[in-house]
Amino acid sequence: MAGHNKWSSIKHKKAATDAKRGKLYTRITKEIILAAKLGGGDPDTNPRLRTAMLAARGANMPRDNIERAIKRGTGDLEGVSYEEITYEGYGHNGVGIVVETMTDNKNRTVSEIRHMFSKFGGNLAETGAVSWNFDLKGYFQVPREGKDEEEFFMEALEAGADDVVTEEEYFEIYTAPGEFHTVLSSFEAAGYQVEEATLTRVPKNTINADDVAEKLLKLIDMLEDLDDVQKVYANFELSDEVMERLAAE
Repeated sequence: MAGHNKWSSIKHKKAATDAKRGKLYTRITKEIILAAKLGGGDPDTNPRLRTAMLAARGANMPRDNIERAIKRGTGDLEGVSYEEITYEGYGHNGVGIVVETMTDNKNRTVSEIRHMFSKFGGNLAETGAVSWNFDLKGYFQVPREGKDEEEFFMEALEAGADDVVTEEEYFEIYTAPGEFHTVLSSFEAAGYQVEEATLTRVPKNTINADDVAEKLLKLIDMLEDLDDVQKVYANFELSDEVMERLAAE
């Protein structure tokens, strides 16, 4: 697990504000709209939409919001048209950062991202400069409670998972992108509660950022707070001591 993934887990355990929840709803809504636009409004035949709806349910998004987003995507309701654009850059200590966005105005988006990199100690890079160091993986989070660890490992691997990581409260499962929906279907058929299911970027190599942790996390937080940003990935790692200190602040 990369440091940023662990830090994200710590942040989720800390209190989530209403503003953050509202921003999460916006991001999921955009994903539902684009998924429905590209693949139609039926989650049974549109795996991307099905995954987005799972994220919406996990975030306790009201059903009406989900249905409106689907209708906006299929054109049954008038709405904004979004496109996906990925940006790459560097943070402190040469940490590589990948920023996935969904926007209706790419000029505004790139301007805001460039400003954040510059203001908080990083710099925007050319396409491909950073993304080569990340593997695209399917990622699932399943609660550990009441499950036999060895039995779950075997079932996950038989379903097509590449790796299973045991954390304090969850099993974290990684798959090849092409196996994502096969594994998800297997978990659902087995009755497992899947609390998170998404495609993620896993760094091939990481850089220790203990000495610049506060600065680097500030840059990442400011990027994540931009309205057009969906996800931010970074190939840094932090020692347990530093993460515990930051989590306590």
